[in-house]
Amino acid sequence: MSIKSLGAKFFAAYVKKKIDRWSNNPIKTQEKVFWELIRAAESTAFGRDHNFSNITTHQDFVKNVPARDYEQLRPYMDRVVSGEKDVVWPGKPLYFAKTSGTTSGVKYIPLTKESIPTHINAARNAILCYIAESGRTDFVNGKMIFLQGSPELSEKNGINLGRLSGIVAHYVPKYLQKNRMPSWETNCIEDWEDKVEAIVAETIHENMTVISGIPPWVQMYFERLSDKSQKTIGELFPNFELFIYGGVNYEPYRATFEKLIGRKVPSIELYPASEGFFAFQDKQNANGMLLQLNSGMFYEFIKADEFFNEDPQRLTIGEVVTDVNYVMLVSTNAGLWSYNIGDTIMFTSTKPYRVLVSGRIKHFISAFGEHVIGKEVEIALQVGADKTGMMVKEFTVAPQINPTDESIPYHEWFIEFQEEPDDIEELAEAIDSELRSQNSYYDDLIRGKMLRRLQIRVMPKDGFNEYMKSIGKLGGQNKLPRLSNDRKIADVLSGMIAK
Repeated sequence: MSIKSLGAKFFAAYVKKKIDRWSNNPIKTQEKVFWELIRAAESTAFGRDHNFSNITTHQDFVKNVPARDYEQLRPYMDRVVSGEKDVVWPGKPLYFAKTSGTTSGVKYIPLTKESIPTHINAARNAILCYIAESGRTDFVNGKMIFLQGSPELSEKNGINLGRLSGIVAHYVPKYLQKNRMPSWETNCIEDWEDKVEAIVAETIHENMTVISGIPPWVQMYFERLSDKSQKTIGELFPNFELFIYGGVNYEPYRATFEKLIGRKVPSIELYPASEGFFAFQDKQNANGMLLQLNSGMFYEFIKADEFFNEDPQRLTIGEVVTDVNYVMLVSTNAGLWSYNIGDTIMFTSTKPYRVLVSGRIKHFISAFGEHVIGKEVEIALQVGADKTGMMVKEFTVAPQINPTDESIPYHEWFIEFQEEPDDIEELAEAIDSELRSQNSYYDDLIRGKMLRRLQIRVMPKDGFNEYMKSIGKLGGQNKLPRLSNDRKIADVLSGMIAK
């Protein structure tokens, strides 16, 4: 065993004990974080405007600080972006993470000296938990690749600006820098297709042991490697041991990945965002990711089916239960306060608190009151895949409210297959049946003939990549919405199929 492997094993055991201490005391941990945040921001403009000095309970906080999204926080954020200090957090941020919002346009999320370490440590701790559980350490001696955005930064009013993944690239520990790929020059390539080709050229002959990224973009990397080498990824990288992913659910891609690799590879799921690194998979056989309760973030939760009510109840960690769809709000040591990140989550466990991402509060289909969410369509697709043996490459779903043949409306599924099933109708029936079993509203609409069975449209090869490229969102951390309640995406895709 190398010195690096031995050191990793001891460090993993040490970190795991620290994680166990706070995860076994969730309510006290969150209370401590809450008061640290309130006291730290008491004298900021936001703290003064929202009466932080007189807050003595969470209910005081609820009365003084409404839940907001970026657009609603924009008056404060614009002041931070203009260079003003002590607005939402003491001093000025170190960075702005630039993101593209669907309703707010470009968003500038502050990252502070207090919040940056939480992003770095969570990713590190995910790997250390894997080591502590599995005892495997050989992979730390091989090459590791993280498919991410460019690390090149610009400036906005004296503050460094970039994509989150590019910012984090500046904080790779020294002991990993020799192992990390691709090169700085390759990582700075903006065009995603050119970047993937350069990454393939750099890594094809290396001893790759850890590969990380958003599944659809890692799949593109694997396919290019396979085409070039005429080998499976497992043959090309015999010591490839760990796949780390986040951003989208891996399950729809798992069968395709295992075929490309030629074997099963352990995986770790992460839940990072510009607003905070919220959770990571701490155990291989546990359902869900460990919520980061000790990382400078205070969480509140609103039941998703109550979210659009006039005054929905905001729950703290001790008040949530499993198997309920919640909208998650965060207050952070980067100066976000009761901030709606847009995600919906479900707790899979409360001892410790583990979550899975069930969708986006604005990404659903409810054209007829069915309120179908991301988790439901992903499970239904997986069931359909298992029954028919098909392999999916990418997909999205939208309502077809006014069919051209004047028939009953339906949900339209656009699917690009890795391996197309022999019988598309059998797949549609399997997906539809599973979706009806999960969602009683959808089932009622089918039974009442308000909707008919879903219809599948087969996308051409690389069709979704072409779509993402056409809107300037190919690669990096960009994700195709799984669900839309309108036809904006669907109409473009329909045009691509018709060509």
